[in-house]
Amino acid sequence: MKRLLPLRAVLVTGKGGVGKTTVAASLARFAAQSGKRVLVTEIAGEGATSSALADALGIAGVQEEPHEIAPNLRVAALAPALGHQRFLRDVLPMKLLADAAMRAGAIRRFLSAAPTFPEMGVLYRLLDLVRAKRKDGADEHEMIIVDLPATGHALALAQIPASLLRVIPTGPIAAAVREGLELLRDPARTGAVVVTLPETLPVSEAIELVQGIEEHRIPLAQLFVNRVPFDPFSDEEREFVRSVLDARPPTLGERTLERIDRARVALGRVAEAVSAPIGVLQDVWLDGPRLAEEMASLMAVEEGA
Repeated sequence: MKRLLPLRAVLVTGKGGVGKTTVAASLARFAAQSGKRVLVTEIAGEGATSSALADALGIAGVQEEPHEIAPNLRVAALAPALGHQRFLRDVLPMKLLADAAMRAGAIRRFLSAAPTFPEMGVLYRLLDLVRAKRKDGADEHEMIIVDLPATGHALALAQIPASLLRVIPTGPIAAAVREGLELLRDPARTGAVVVTLPETLPVSEAIELVQGIEEHRIPLAQLFVNRVPFDPFSDEEREFVRSVLDARPPTLGERTLERIDRARVALGRVAEAVSAPIGVLQDVWLDGPRLAEEMASLMAVEEGA
């Protein structure tokens, strides 16, 4: 966790169902409790009526503008349309022109549907939040955590130059893209966090995602293996229990031992394939905001150990 606290932008990614949003919410609570001014965000889906991040934090909903939900902790939605608007305000001579452009239905539909432009809106909105300053000149948000919606979204943000800069190599759009890439690729400011489960398929997918992130030069700060079952056995004890069970009919608790064995194998695969720090998050029998709060507490305990 020490590697994450100095970062300005933390991109949390992983396959659906691995607890990615819970990890993002837990990291946000942990960093806020550590004294950082934290903004935790999710990508605003078009017409979305629910918010996984809001559920994990135990709040009613997530708005486009940051709002405080706890000491040092704010939450917001990264809306592509708002990023487009902020970009137009920066490049057009008058704010009124930018606002008028965004009110034009044809322009809004083009920016939402054209390849790479939604990611461009997200990236520019992230830049806008990173640049925000307090009256005393300090950063408004010392850490911005982004709960990315799908496995490939971190890669999509990094793939913008491959398509957009080839078409628009100069001008304000190209300059904004390059500024965004500098942020994404700067290990002193940005780090990707990959979340997986201690099972064969999720680990394979996480290793592929790590390789893709590294190919696109996004710094990998941490990999979390989530929902790891508690393992009370030493190697010798485990072998003894296995030898006893092998000589008996199906026994209560045998499936738990099998799950522990699979988790051991999965953790070994991750350790061999990933050079970044690996965090192990024990399985906690809670849900919703209580789960995120408990995981934040466990992170604090690990940090102090």
